[in-house]
Amino acid sequence: MSDSQRKPTRIETTAKRRKQILEAAIRCFLENGYHQTGIRDIATRAEVSLGNLYNHFPGKHDVLVEIAALEQRELEPFISALSKPRPPLKLLSNFVKAYAKYLAVPENVILGLEITGEAIRKPDIATLFLTNRNALVSALADVLTRGVNAGDMRQDLNPEDTAQMIVEVIEGSAYRSVLDDVPMRRIRVTLLDFITSAVRTS
Repeated sequence: MSDSQRKPTRIETTAKRRKQILEAAIRCFLENGYHQTGIRDIATRAEVSLGNLYNHFPGKHDVLVEIAALEQRELEPFISALSKPRPPLKLLSNFVKAYAKYLAVPENVILGLEITGEAIRKPDIATLFLTNRNALVSALADVLTRGVNAGDMRQDLNPEDTAQMIVEVIEGSAYRSVLDDVPMRRIRVTLLDFITSAVRTS
């Protein structure tokens, strides 16, 4: 029997249905906002019954937990790239360009804002997404530390605080890109110049 003829296993069917529901939830959050979206809206969008949806996600909170896991997987390539044995300034430059490109997708910015709003109200949600963010900041801070030790970056740099600010500057630029309808590619060159000028030795 060929792969195309093979009947999907129960695990594969469950995974496919969870993905279908998760994608529907994300689309609803993007279009209507997290608080304006009800479980019934998600079920309708996913074309599943309420009972079927509850079998996979008992509530919207559980959908956010799954989105946090998805975000973790999406950030892994950035963290991995920052750990490569390359000159720190080159790693920083590559990160700024890649992360800015990732955030150039309006859906990523809008979903991020929706999640941030909910995280402010719910500490457990905040913890999930802060864990992801802190892993990214920590990897970037390690690069900055290497840059300081190599003499390529300012000796008075606080790697952890600076890494946090770099991520915030990139994300803030992405918000501006969406709000002002300015293509991120137009901001990216100035953004990169600003960040590298702030950290490298004169």
